[in-house]
Amino acid sequence: MCKVYGYCRISTAKQSIERQIRNILAIYPEADIRKEIYTGTKYQGRAELQKILKTVRKGDTIVFDSVSRMARNAADGTALYFDLYDRGISLVFIKERHIDTESYKKALESAGIQIESDGTAEGELVNDISKAITKFMKAKASADIYKAFEQAQKEVDDLHERTKEGIETARRNGKVIGGSATKGKKKVTKKSIEAKEVIKKHSKSFGGTLGNSDVMKLAGITEPTLLKYKKEIREELISNGMME
Repeated sequence: MCKVYGYCRISTAKQSIERQIRNILAIYPEADIRKEIYTGTKYQGRAELQKILKTVRKGDTIVFDSVSRMARNAADGTALYFDLYDRGISLVFIKERHIDTESYKKALESAGIQIESDGTAEGELVNDISKAITKFMKAKASADIYKAFEQAQKEVDDLHERTKEGIETARRNGKVIGGSATKGKKKVTKKSIEAKEVIKKHSKSFGGTLGNSDVMKLAGITEPTLLKYKKEIREELISNGMME
C-alpha cells in the first residue's frame, strides 16, 4: 500500500511548525507527519528527512508545505527532486503546485509527440522535430523546477542581507545591537530585524496574505511584540515617504 509522508521543518525552536502541519493535513489527512528543527540550506544532515528518504518506496508521496522545506540550495534540491522522480516517488509542494512531480510528468507527456518515421525525408524531418520539441519541453520543465529552488534560496539570502543592512543602519543611528539599551536609545537586535522583515512580507497590514496569528507563529513573536513592530514599521515607512 502506498504511503504519504508529510515533512515539516523549522529553523529554530522559537518558530511554530503548526501551520505547516495544518496545511499538509488539510489536503492529506492520512499523511505520516515528520517534524524537525534544522537550519541550513542543504537537505543532508536533516535526520527526519533522511529517514523518509531511506524508507520511501515507489508509489509513495512526500508532501512539503513549500519547496524551501525540502531544500534551499537550488542545485541540491533539483538533484534530489529528479532522484526521487526517477525512483517513482511523488513530490507535492503545497505552495508551488506547478512543480509537483505530477505536473512535471504531465508536461512531458503533453510534449511527447511520438511520430513514427515512414522512411521518407519528410517523415524523418517530422520525427526529428518531434524529438526536438520533447527535449525542449523537458529542459524547460527542469528549468522551472530549478528556478523554484533557486527562489527559495534567494529569499533566505535576501533576508540575511537585509538583516545585515538593518544592523548596520541601527549602529550608524546610535542604536544598540544586543545587550542592554542605554537611556534614550531604542534597542535593536538581529531577531527584531528578522521579525520585522517577516511582518513586512507576510502581514496583511503590509500587502501580505497572513493574519496576525500566523505572522506571530512565523516570526516567533508574541502579540504585544507584533503590534509594537507593526507600529515601528509604519513609522519607518511614513518617514521614508512610502506610506501616508
